[in-house]
Amino acid sequence: MAKVITDEKTIDELLDRSVVEVLPSKKELKAVLMSGKKIRIYIGTDATGTSLHLGHATNYIILEKFRKLGHEVIFLIGDFTSRIGDPTDKLAVRKQLTRADVNKNIKTWLKQIRPIINFDDKKNPVKIKFNHDWLSRLTFEDVVNIASNFTVQQMLERDMFEKRIKEEKPIYLHEFFYPLMQGYDSVAMDVDAEMCGNDQKFNALAGRTLLRKIKNREKFVFITTLLENPITKEKMMSKSLGTGVFLDENNINMFGKIMAQPDENIPQLFTDCTYLSLEEIEKINKQLVSGKVNPRDLKIKLAHEITKIYHGEKKAIEAQKHFEQVFSKKELPSEISEIKVSVGEFLIDVLVKNGLATSKADARRKVDQGGIKADNEVIRDWQLKLDKGFDGKILKAGKREFRKIKIVK
Repeated sequence: MAKVITDEKTIDELLDRSVVEVLPSKKELKAVLMSGKKIRIYIGTDATGTSLHLGHATNYIILEKFRKLGHEVIFLIGDFTSRIGDPTDKLAVRKQLTRADVNKNIKTWLKQIRPIINFDDKKNPVKIKFNHDWLSRLTFEDVVNIASNFTVQQMLERDMFEKRIKEEKPIYLHEFFYPLMQGYDSVAMDVDAEMCGNDQKFNALAGRTLLRKIKNREKFVFITTLLENPITKEKMMSKSLGTGVFLDENNINMFGKIMAQPDENIPQLFTDCTYLSLEEIEKINKQLVSGKVNPRDLKIKLAHEITKIYHGEKKAIEAQKHFEQVFSKKELPSEISEIKVSVGEFLIDVLVKNGLATSKADARRKVDQGGIKADNEVIRDWQLKLDKGFDGKILKAGKREFRKIKIVK
């Protein structure tokens, strides 16, 4: 059994770095951590997609710090709650997934977070749980009893529900079940603490309420920072905005997407997504504010540090060299994948088929915005059909994607 570590400096950083709030208070949680008591803490993530991003990773980095201190940590996969759909930050009902959808999504999760969580430690192993194991067994009577601990008014306090009411958009009854089910996770696992982003605070507090009423015990709610642009307040990690840096990216794309982040995002990304000390990060922040250092140089260091975590030092160096070669020196990458294109094939179909656009609509948008080039010449016609004249040309989508065209009959 792992010994609980009570080093005060380590605990202070744990409670301050990337942390928005601790309920009931940081002081009370620090007292428990300093006492040497082993606590049980968890993070739950719904399996609504196949990829985890840097925003998720922030929480897992902190979870690993708790594990290294000797505490029991749980990686909870919401394979049941993801089928309900959390309405958090959604102004419309979220599509419900099938269990097959969920199982498909979680297949690569553990591989993606293995670089930041030690799943091989035998002394204090990470526990992996699935909330389908207990939520699927609840009877209707159980659900009614759980629901009796909350009021409709409490549910309607959620911002997204208030907005939907004002905009006369529907709120479905099953969406009220989500915080109840996530709250019941805390009861089923009998935890001491839950870690979550600020967008999950409502759900985490539902669990705190249920633990008090069902088991007459307290639960700490450990709320971490969300990755948000300090100027626009938009989420840094947003697939819909095209700003997400996902953990299953290859080293080249990961490095490039971090370099594409606005300069104002640099301080928080260093704090929440790297292992640099707070002292070193403070020096970087001062350099950024003073203007004595080119933000691009700081961003290269940031991209290197993050890419190194997920791909290793060698791959991080390779990605940096690739970036400097392609973007700084305006050269083509040394290796470009070849794609086979039939004579007369529509450009937008080629873009979608070869992963350069997510859909025909996305392909058309990229063409309209001047984001598609052939041998560095912008293509403006999204209805273009490729002919033999494109054979051997380099197709470029955005700043990072290159394909060599091979025209076939």
